[in-house]
Amino acid sequence: MSKRIRRGRLVVISAPSGAGKTTLVRGLIARDPRFEFSVSYTTREQRPNETAGVDYHFVTTARFEQLKAAGEFLEYAQVFDNYYATGREAVETLLRAGRHVVVEIDWQGARQVRAQMPDCCCIFIVPPSVAALESRLRSRQTDSDQVIRRRLRDSLDDLSHWREFDYIVVNDHLEAALDELAGLASGRLRRNRVGTQRVARRMQRLLGDS
Repeated sequence: MSKRIRRGRLVVISAPSGAGKTTLVRGLIARDPRFEFSVSYTTREQRPNETAGVDYHFVTTARFEQLKAAGEFLEYAQVFDNYYATGREAVETLLRAGRHVVVEIDWQGARQVRAQMPDCCCIFIVPPSVAALESRLRSRQTDSDQVIRRRLRDSLDDLSHWREFDYIVVNDHLEAALDELAGLASGRLRRNRVGTQRVARRMQRLLGDS
């Protein structure tokens, strides 16, 4: 008799801009071969340094609308003039094969995924302080002061949705945050769960800085 494959975990990871989400997600996948990154669909143009099927599934707006109408997306969003989405079948195929799937999206996308797959694990990555968040945004040295101020306002709005997640990871020290993220994503850890007084106090202090 063949051994039954245990279904993988769907892990949704969100964060405000500047919190270090992408670095942590890449570190998680590099560290643990059980995790796979969900490749999103997009209608934007492919950039020279991007590979179709690896960075994104690049589709036309018409094709995107067809897939959306057919219920092929777990979540979708419009960002400026382009659309982005997470494909349902690709995620389901990996989960059935016993793989853990990481979906990196904003809080609005996380809300959509949760509505369709309520057993997913939603993790919110936050900076240690608003000052650290602003410092990280400025250290990129790619945006004007006006753009940085807008990004900071958007990030603070994102932080206000922390209660919609299962766990909070404070990205103060990269390796420690990565250890915690790996533990939560794999189900080994249960600390920093949203709803506890400890997390509520931490988030009140963080939001109070703004």
